Amino acid sequence: MPRCSKRTRSGAGAGAGAGDVAGAAGVPGATAIHHHHQQHKRSRNTSSRRHSKAEDTSFSAKKCIAWFKEYTTVSEPDVLGPEGMEKFCEDIGVDPENVVMLVIAYKMGAKQMGYFTQEEWVKGLTELQCDSVHKLQTKLDHLRSLLNDPYVFKAVYRYSYDFARDKEQRSLDTATARALLGVLLPRWALRPALAEFLAREGLARRYRVVNRDQWCNILEFSRTVDTQLVHYDADGACQARNARRIRRMAASGARRGRGDAARQLSSAAATALRRAAAAGSQSRRPPAPPQPITEPPLTNAARVGTRDIRYRIFEASFCM
Repeated sequence: MPRCSKRTRSGAGAGAGAGDVAGAAGVPGATAIHHHHQQHKRSRNTSSRRHSKAEDTSFSAKKCIAWFKEYTTVSEPDVLGPEGMEKFCEDIGVDPENVVMLVIAYKMGAKQMGYFTQEEWVKGLTELQCDSVHKLQTKLDHLRSLLNDPYVFKAVYRYSYDFARDKEQRSLDTATARALLGVLLPRWALRPALAEFLAREGLARRYRVVNRDQWCNILEFSRTVDTQLVHYDADGACQARNARRIRRMAASGARRGRGDAARQLSSAAATALRRAAAAGSQSRRPPAPPQPITEPPLTNAARVGTRDIRYRIFEASFCM
């Protein structure tokens, strides 16, 4: 039987291949079906990616609670304690003494330093829409920037008093107050002098705590009095202090008293307050031009004198 030449075989193969393509092309709708399948596949992949991205950005209360449980113990599953707090700070990359931790606690409404309850955790992180370490890390700069608003800073400052104080005491001990001022007012030029004053008075057992009025006064003092103490008004501080004392007396009397006795005490205190205000307005004279208090550059004795002036001002302003 004669053998086909190579040319003949290759020609036949090419003819068959062309026939197959032609046959496939000749099937009605084959190209359209193939194109439809490709479009459907691409659409499905795009939809999957969008769904995954939506899951990453949306907040999940379930994930938030599961994240909280990573820092609790079996014995106290609903409380994040000091050890868990340390791990939490390590995970988000923040020092425990960084002011942003105070802002986070403020957002949660936490009641006690070093502890977060599950309820506080969910409340604060729901507001921040954070259910993971990464999401909270992306919000840290925003939380720090909130302190640039003086009203927010004042709210955080006042919140820190109850947050940091021992719940068995009504006031904040001076050691905690010094540490807290270092976190909240690190750049205040007079803070080191005030810290030294509080430490000295604490050792002398004269002023071992800082009450709420004193704590608020420190912030106002830092905002209104410059480093040279030029704008300090001793008369104004004294009158404000007396007014606060009278109000406290009235409030205390109203709580303790009953009926007419309480009303009489409150009325007497209000009358005394009005008289003090009237006397102050009548006797007030135009203030003399302020004389700046400067630090003498040479002698230690002069420096001690300036320090004592500051101590007397601190005592007059804060220690009532």
